[in-house]
Amino acid sequence: MVSLRQGFSTSPTPASSFYENFEPPGPTVKTEIPGPRSRRLIKDLDKVFDTRSLSILTDYQKSTGNYIADADGNMLLDVYAQIASIPLGYNNPVLRQAAKSEAMIDGIINRPALGTFPPHDWAEVLRSGLLKVAPKGLNQVFTAMAGSDANETAYKAAFMWRRQQERGGPDVDFTDEEAASAMDNQSPGAPQLSILSFKTAFHGRLFGTLSTTRSKPIHKLDIPAFDWPQATFPQLRYPLKEHAAANAAAEKASLDEVEHLLTTYRVPPCAVVVEPIQAEGGDNHASPAFFRGLRDVTRKHGVLLIVDEVQTGVGATGRFWAHEHWNLATPPDMVTFSKKAQAAGFYYGDPALRPNKPYRQFNTWMGDPVRALLFRAIADEMKRLDLVRHTARVGEYLYAGLEDLDRRYPGEFANLRGKGMGTFIAFDNPRRDDFLARVKKQGVNIGGSGESAP
Repeated sequence: MVSLRQGFSTSPTPASSFYENFEPPGPTVKTEIPGPRSRRLIKDLDKVFDTRSLSILTDYQKSTGNYIADADGNMLLDVYAQIASIPLGYNNPVLRQAAKSEAMIDGIINRPALGTFPPHDWAEVLRSGLLKVAPKGLNQVFTAMAGSDANETAYKAAFMWRRQQERGGPDVDFTDEEAASAMDNQSPGAPQLSILSFKTAFHGRLFGTLSTTRSKPIHKLDIPAFDWPQATFPQLRYPLKEHAAANAAAEKASLDEVEHLLTTYRVPPCAVVVEPIQAEGGDNHASPAFFRGLRDVTRKHGVLLIVDEVQTGVGATGRFWAHEHWNLATPPDMVTFSKKAQAAGFYYGDPALRPNKPYRQFNTWMGDPVRALLFRAIADEMKRLDLVRHTARVGEYLYAGLEDLDRRYPGEFANLRGKGMGTFIAFDNPRRDDFLARVKKQGVNIGGSGESAP
């Protein structure tokens, strides 16, 4: 950590000036982690709640900024950030103020069923928040509950869109045969259609999303799955300049495989879903040219492109949306979001992606106005402090520091990647789990992804 701090510019930025008194000067580790009090509390919690995935028993009142406090008084620099879902740190003063608003209080105690009883100002809340930062070309939003839910409902939109196209448009009603067969889970009412995803992808844990998740067997074991296709995500070699030809060949092979599956797979795909960076699957990157090629292939074959920005969205890559790095000629058909947005759902632009009848894309809550209000405050604060550009600058600094450490300790680093992608930086470590444990003892809370990436 000392090496990465050396040489950092101390020139003030709006972000650093505002938050300079918001955080402690550094981590404080007083006990082992978990400490004695945490162990007692975890034992008690385990009587009523499964604690096997628990990392830190957190004291949220004492957590502040980028530092997370545990029940034993340890204060850790938190670069894990609640599985990449906290955009402005703990107990952010601006967000705490927003939480005291009358609109927020109303949303908490009078939670509406948004599909049937939305607040009278719901359009203004959406336009001033979620839609204010919508991806270019996408001017409508479906609000959902979580990342898995966002992707699941995007898949449903894709299926209904495809059948609506095949049927002849939104004004053509369902046949009696379709209605009857749907109740028996049979075609044509329950059509044989699929979503194409990539190997090592992660899109969620619901039934549809789990069929497109390919990162770890433990997520999928014992759960029935759909017969849906998977293509190989390009496995790039690093440094990029030294392997340019091989990487270009890998990306072409992946695109060729996608095109082959789109035209030959036994259950026809109506959409391709892709992460800009395969985060949970190991922080796997691909070039902008690859994603432009993917967009071309989907348009050529009349299938939708769903970009899963649940992990990458809201500024972490130095752009508000990671797919902005690709410079697409035409936007994705849908962009899903959650995590750092503190809200969830998907953006779209084509009115045909709305089902032809009400209640087809529906649930009781359909999101949460409280989360939409919180996201509005987050987006406003990010703009006020120019945090997306600040993230890009910090990413450049971090990457340069890691390059230096890579040269000095080659046995600890492999495949350093993420240059120019803000703080979405990764490397592989042959002793990853030991590395994570040692770093936590030094006061840094960090998670792993894939088989070997910290």
